Order: sequence, then C-alpha cells, then structure tokens
Amino acid sequence: MSRRALLSSARASLAALVGTGACVGLGALLAACGPSGEPTPAGPSASATAAASDSVGTALNPATPLSLAAQVGQKMFFDASLSASGRMACATCHDPKHAYAPSNNLSAQLGGPAMNQTGTRAVPSLRYKDATPPYADLLDNPDGVSVPGPGGGFAWDGRAATLAEQAGLPLLDPREMANASRADVVKQLQAGPYAALFRQAFGAQVFDEVDRAFAAAGQALQAFQLEDVSFHPYSSKFDLYIGNKIGGVLTPAEARGLKVFADPNGGNCASCHYQGAGLNGSTALFTDFSYEAIGVPRNAALPVNADPGYVDLGLCGPARTDHPPTPGNRFCGMFKSPTLRNVASRRSFFHNGIFHSLEQTIRFYNTRDTMPELWYPTVGGQAKATPDPDFPGYGLITTQYVGGQVRKFDDLPARFVGNIDTQMPLDGRPAHSKPPMSEQDIADLLCFLNTLNDKDVQPAEPPKPGACTS
Repeated sequence: MSRRALLSSARASLAALVGTGACVGLGALLAACGPSGEPTPAGPSASATAAASDSVGTALNPATPLSLAAQVGQKMFFDASLSASGRMACATCHDPKHAYAPSNNLSAQLGGPAMNQTGTRAVPSLRYKDATPPYADLLDNPDGVSVPGPGGGFAWDGRAATLAEQAGLPLLDPREMANASRADVVKQLQAGPYAALFRQAFGAQVFDEVDRAFAAAGQALQAFQLEDVSFHPYSSKFDLYIGNKIGGVLTPAEARGLKVFADPNGGNCASCHYQGAGLNGSTALFTDFSYEAIGVPRNAALPVNADPGYVDLGLCGPARTDHPPTPGNRFCGMFKSPTLRNVASRRSFFHNGIFHSLEQTIRFYNTRDTMPELWYPTVGGQAKATPDPDFPGYGLITTQYVGGQVRKFDDLPARFVGNIDTQMPLDGRPAHSKPPMSEQDIADLLCFLNTLNDKDVQPAEPPKPGACTS
C-alpha cells in the first residue's frame, strides 16, 4: 500500500472510531516555567552508558538481528566519547526508558564542552520518526482536505531531510555534543572499540575520507532507529483498542476524550495530530508532519532569551537560512507538529520548553485567546494583592492586574502575528468569552492522551485514582 493510501486509511479509521469526519488540530503540542525561572529537574540526566541499552537491540522482526550498520548505530547511540565533554551520548537526552526523550523537566538540555551550556530548544522524543518525509514548503496534507503547506523534515524547523542528517546536528552543535568538526567525530570513531565493526559495515577504507566516514556515522544511527523496534513499538492502549485486542477497551472517560480530540468545535486536535501511517498495522502516528504558528509565550528560563533581540522564528531561523525573516514571509513563527504518542510521559512542551505539564499545555490551547493574561505579561496596570476567587491559578501568570495591556504573542515580532493559525481551539475569539472546551472536556482529553503511552513508558503525572474510569 502506498504512503498516501495509508494516510487516507488513517483518517478514515479515526472517523469510524468517533463517528465523525472531524480532523482538525491541537497544534504543535510539544515544553512551564513561569517568570520566576526554571523548575528543578525531575531527575538526573546522567551520561548514558552501554548498560542503558538493555531494553533495545531488537529488530522489527525479533527473529532477525540488527544489520551491521544498525549495530554500529546502537553502539554510537550510547557512546559518550563522541562528545567534546566525554560525558554526553545521544541517549543522554534521548533516554530509552523515557520514550527516547529527556528524563528531566528542563526546557532545554545542558551540553557543550563542559556540560554547562543550555540549548535553545526543547529536545523531542525520537520515537515514531520512521515515516517522516523530507521537508517541503508545499507538502500534501495527509488529511486529504487541507491545502498543501509546510511539512516534514526533522528538528523543530525541519532542516534535516533524513534521520541520518538529523543525527549529525547534535554532534556538531556547540551547545550539545560540541565537536569542533566532523574530523573530531571521525577521529573518535576510528580510535574507538567498535572501529572494526564500523569498517565491516561501511568498507575497509571508510575512514580514509572524513566526509564519507561522517556520513556513514549518520547512516548507522539512522539504521539503528529504523530497525530497532523500541523506537516504534506501537504498544499503547490505543493500539490495542484500534487492533481490537485484549486490554484495548477504552473507559467512558477515554472514549469521551477521543471525541474531544476529533471534535472540530472542541479540542480539534486531529487535523495536526492524527494522520500518518505507522508500521505493524498501526493506523496513526498522531502527527501530520505540518507546521503551525501559535505564538507560545517567550521562555525567560532559556539563557538565549536574555537578549531581547533574539527571537526563534522556526522555519525562518536562526537555524534555518532558506526562509529569511523578511516582512510578509508567511513561514515565520512556524514550528513542526510533533507526534502525540507518549505525550503524557513528557515533562516539557513546545519548541522552547515553556510548559512542563500536559494539563497546563491543554489549558493554554483552551484559554490563550479567552484569558491571554494567564499566559503573557501585562504591561502597566495595578497588581492585586490577592487575586479574585475566580481568577484561575493554572496559568504561567498567577498575578491578577487591574488595567494595563497584555503583551500577547510576546515571542513573535508584530510583523509576523498575521501568520498565527486560527484553527480551533485557537480561533482568536474575544478575551473573556467562553473557551472552546469545558472542564469535563479537558479532563476527558487528558484521559485519552494517556492511552497513547507505550506500555514501557510511565506518565509524568498519572491520573488520580478513578479519574479516567467513568
């Protein structure tokens, strides 16, 4: 079956599951840190070692061993010597026990030669990347309804076309593994304990040319991620549900949450976070690979944001250079919509790691427009000593002001505010009007999103006992 046919099948299956053809989006749901600063990490992010690979190493067909290239990639993935610090491996930020995502709640991870430099963006999970197409300005939308638009690629801005290209980015990033050059990486590989395996996989003369060897290193990491089943296990309760298997019965709350997920007048998550065909019979990657501008708040916890002139515009840079931030550029402010698989296990959300709670992230979607004062700074006005009893306490801003002006979209230059997506629930409705989702809707949606966790992954905030049963 072709990719297009698989994607169409995915959309049809969701419509059948919820009894509606609704497929519209929750946006780029993927890292809360209030104005007071960065929260304490939930757990250590120690350097990974080969011992951490106990849960990986199985090919898609368990009876078939990993290819030689994938075996090299597996060793590289846990090899901290490939960093300038000697303390950072791929698995340091992409922990296999946390769905190949960070094990802590930092907005951006620490790296660099001395492991004391903070990155500029949140680290995503590496699970379910195998069907991602290369970036295109006009990628056909898998829902078969939306017009073509920016889609595909790896990293928050899609600048890497393949997993192999993506693997090279952190190796050379000065805030991550911080190698000064490709030659430094190749030197470590050539002197390392698996150099013979590397030659066996890629040729006896592979180390004769730096660029050839560096490209082979990327191909090895790509092979590991494509072949090892732990990167795409499809073992969630939702997978059991759509496969009509034992253990796959949704509770009433989870079933209601699925309807909120697909409802174009409610959560409206499905247009950005459902389409996509997986492996092993799965019908959903919970992303359509698209890009959206939703104007998440500026994260003061990122050191780079101490410079008021710095702004991360996603497709318009600073990491990408092919879409210059000129006035009228409709790409500026857009970031990739990540998969929602294992989203309930995450501890940071969005490209800048601004939120650290899935519930708070959903509440941002629900009230960004109706109560922007909860998410963006207020300029002027008078702060109340004690907020009114009905003033919500779940926002980034917990101080209530009388008067003043809310600086909405404070991390997006005014000239690009017109790029903001207006799909529900972020439809630009008037401040203090009724939000799209009720409290029950939010609770049910959280219950459903928890069904997307693979069986080996624990939720960051488990639902309270009985919360998702009825």
